[in-house]
Amino acid sequence: MQKVLIAAPVHSILIDGLKALGYQCLIHEDIKQESAFELIKDCEGVITSTRIQLNKELILAAPHLKWIGRMGSGLEVIDTDFATERGILYYSSPEGNCNAVGEHALGMLLSLIHKITWSHNELKNGIWEREKNRGIELEGRTIGIIGFGHTGKAFAKKLIGFDARILAYDKKEMENVPPNVIACTRLDAIFEEAEIVSFHVPLQKDTLYYFNSEFVSKMKHPFILLNTSRGKVVDLVAVYNGIEQGKITGACLDVFEEEPIKLLDNERKALLEKMISYSNVIATSHIAGYTHEALYKMSKILLNKIEDSKE
Repeated sequence: MQKVLIAAPVHSILIDGLKALGYQCLIHEDIKQESAFELIKDCEGVITSTRIQLNKELILAAPHLKWIGRMGSGLEVIDTDFATERGILYYSSPEGNCNAVGEHALGMLLSLIHKITWSHNELKNGIWEREKNRGIELEGRTIGIIGFGHTGKAFAKKLIGFDARILAYDKKEMENVPPNVIACTRLDAIFEEAEIVSFHVPLQKDTLYYFNSEFVSKMKHPFILLNTSRGKVVDLVAVYNGIEQGKITGACLDVFEEEPIKLLDNERKALLEKMISYSNVIATSHIAGYTHEALYKMSKILLNKIEDSKE
């Protein structure tokens, strides 16, 4: 019987569907990279998220591998060039969790600018503070979205109802841009006009530390930063320095350069611990695209793509 290594949390619809296709599912949701070499050697397929890296070494350990399914967006966990060389198909499922990411980004932003989380925590400690917790509104603000794929579009869709001015930039030609969104062919418009900047890009060579001290210096106005894409898209040191200088007026971070954050180097760990104590910083543990609904949708989308490839 053909085998599939399930190296990520998935919905039962994917497991049941793979079994219906004749696969034996080896379920190891909490797998470590070193143990994957033995488990994958007889597998035709593998389902992964971020727990294992399908690098050249691991692919070589799987001579029967025909396809790789990625729960979520971003193919940085797969050596796509080497997989292609070996005729191995790979699929991702960004359509499945983009709505969750869009909602989470909006939720973090609203909580930040209306000081909801900060006021809630104060109230738990018996502190009744109104004037210092006076918020600002999204209406009329200029928001720059960098990366206009599935999650960028989903975030824009949520924002449209707030009567904000939305600028969108993507290095690829943008398709299906809503009439309420201004498509930018260069980043200059975002540097010049944006008051809020949100990243929705994959992690690859040209997006590694996309947000850095140079990016901060190019921003004309003080701004709020959101990152729900990949941790290494944003340099945490640049965020901290921007906040200290008053150039960054707030930050919403769901992803970090190393995860879990205990793996951060000492400098970044200390900076993050300090920033989390600030009233203008909200951080979550890479949960933006991790809703119950997204787990189902990503699993169903991957199953459909696997089924289509076998027809």
